[in-house]
Amino acid sequence: MPSSSGRRRRGRRGTRRRHRNSTRTWAELPLVAISTILHKLDHIEILMGAGQVCRSWRRAARDEPELWRRIDMRFHADLFYQLNLHGMAQAAVRRSKGQCEAFWGEYAGDDDFLLYLGDQAPSLKSLRLISCYDVSNEGFTVAIEKFPLLEELELSLCSNVGEGGVFGVVGKACLQLKRFRQSKHSFFDFEASGYNKDDEALGVATMRELRSLQLFGNNLTNEGLTAILDNCQHLESLDICHCFNVNMDDTLRAKCGRINTVMLPHD
Repeated sequence: MPSSSGRRRRGRRGTRRRHRNSTRTWAELPLVAISTILHKLDHIEILMGAGQVCRSWRRAARDEPELWRRIDMRFHADLFYQLNLHGMAQAAVRRSKGQCEAFWGEYAGDDDFLLYLGDQAPSLKSLRLISCYDVSNEGFTVAIEKFPLLEELELSLCSNVGEGGVFGVVGKACLQLKRFRQSKHSFFDFEASGYNKDDEALGVATMRELRSLQLFGNNLTNEGLTAILDNCQHLESLDICHCFNVNMDDTLRAKCGRINTVMLPHD
């Protein structure tokens, strides 16, 4: 009768064989199958683990630029204090090998990253930054001039970007911009000598090819909105929710009449 120790040894050997077979099965998947799986994951998941399964998976995650053409690093705010999301964003862009057309980042992006993105992604068409508090006016102003093909720009909860003529720089640098979104934490009516509540709105008014505009909690007044409506003649969608310095009079309502979808301050 076999001893219990012998059965344990055979059991351990069997477990090791099953583990090796399992590893070999994943490693031997064809590149097309690996690529299909990776395309179903978000990019932080790939950088954190899926791209590290084995050598063939690492190669697929690293050497396929198509996988990194549209980089989405949103919905992982809980990792901000655990990981270097700025560094991971650079790694993702590096893997695109110059083919990146869209970067969407939440807590993933600072001034250095934006400059790197500008150098590595000359064909960028979509840039969405959410809660990127380490992006400043200075860094953004320099970087945005590197994206002449940009068609979509979002700056949501990026409290250090705006005013000071920054949006006017966007209007001059990004002549193909069609969608612009800026969301602030909340409306705050600020009064100070020399402060122009319409600074950002006047910058938006230089984005003449806009089809869609969302300004949430902005300080613009009737004057700023008038400038936007007079200069952005192609607008199809306008959202100015919580922009409580705007008082919709008959003139503004008439100007908005040509726009398909309109959301007003109190909507």
